[in-house]
Amino acid sequence: MLVAVNILGVIVYLALAFLFSKDKKKINWKSTAIVLVLNLVLAWFFTSFSIGQDIVKGAADGFNWLVQVAYQGIVFALPNWVTPNFGGTAKSMNFITSSLLPILLVVPMFDILTYIGILPWIIKWVGRGLSFITGQPKFESFFSVEMMFLGNTEALAVSQLQLKSMRKERNLTLAMMSMSCITASILGAYTQMVPGQFVLTAVPINILNAIIVTNMLNPVEVAPEEDTIAKIGGSSAAAAEEGAVEDDGKKEPFFSFLGDSILGAGRLILIIAANVIAFVALAALIDRILELFNPWLSLEHILGIIMFPFAWLMGLNVHDAFGFAQYMGTKLVTNEFVVMGKIASTINTDAFSPHYRAILTVFLTSFANFSTTGMIIGCFKGIVDRENNELISKNVGYMLLSGILVSLLSAGIVGLFVW
Repeated sequence: MLVAVNILGVIVYLALAFLFSKDKKKINWKSTAIVLVLNLVLAWFFTSFSIGQDIVKGAADGFNWLVQVAYQGIVFALPNWVTPNFGGTAKSMNFITSSLLPILLVVPMFDILTYIGILPWIIKWVGRGLSFITGQPKFESFFSVEMMFLGNTEALAVSQLQLKSMRKERNLTLAMMSMSCITASILGAYTQMVPGQFVLTAVPINILNAIIVTNMLNPVEVAPEEDTIAKIGGSSAAAAEEGAVEDDGKKEPFFSFLGDSILGAGRLILIIAANVIAFVALAALIDRILELFNPWLSLEHILGIIMFPFAWLMGLNVHDAFGFAQYMGTKLVTNEFVVMGKIASTINTDAFSPHYRAILTVFLTSFANFSTTGMIIGCFKGIVDRENNELISKNVGYMLLSGILVSLLSAGIVGLFVW
């Protein structure tokens, strides 16, 4: 029965994308069907076959190994923040130490892979392969892969030349896709709080669902002469093809580049920590105010009611669906780190069924929330002209809808194969 509900949920999420489509007649149904089948096959492979499970487990173990290596640097500077099993003296590690400080190693590592050209090469050819298989425009396919490694604002920044040369309708597609991204450099933090195998499974599933959802919500016909990938330029050209370059076109010295990367990682840690502290505090403030009217009222309860139907369609019983809906709502209003912090100590216990554990982890693995819309709009404002930016600003609702539907679809599809 619950499996049937889960299947119904996937159909409903797709139907919602169709219902809110800007131009139903232009939807590329052949491409949508191909990507959906590919998505189902990947989810089945990664969750139901030992080789698929070994692949994602190996990738998750790799990120965990990186995090453990990062602890060696933390121990040198802050030994009382790290537990004895990693060389420190702390009784336990807090959120900053266990999840955020390792970013100081992971971000520079990915930036080095970018500097020497390995990561851009992978992005370029996987994007081209995806375009060939799915029939989607080349740059949209390229961007869907790029944003999953680099993040939304970073991927947009390195694509400045392409954004300036494309029609505003295609730029809106990219803005909507950007709601569903993560960055590879932050996966290590995720895998310390929630099951790594499902985090890694969510990455390719989200890429494909971003293509499906944006193709349905904002279908744009791209003529062959438009279907090109411009040479990536701008101050962040390194992240696209050739490594960091200075204004005179020469490659930036490696240690100068590495220093900037480390400082950028430090800023990222401060941004995440500040957002988590502020959002948790603001949510607590709202709860205190709501309690003045009724002791039962809380932000989680309200959001749980709103998101309940969508949570139930994941194939959950009523009780579990209400709890899941609260996590969904909290993530959309705050961010994924807030929810991951709440469930980190219990998600791998018997308190969560395998199905619940899988769909919750997959749903959380994206940047889809209200604050992300502001980041994307701000990034476009600094790149494209006023007409393009106004179209994106007018479609904040579609951006949010895109991010939510991708998260729902990804969780629903993975949930079909984990019980």
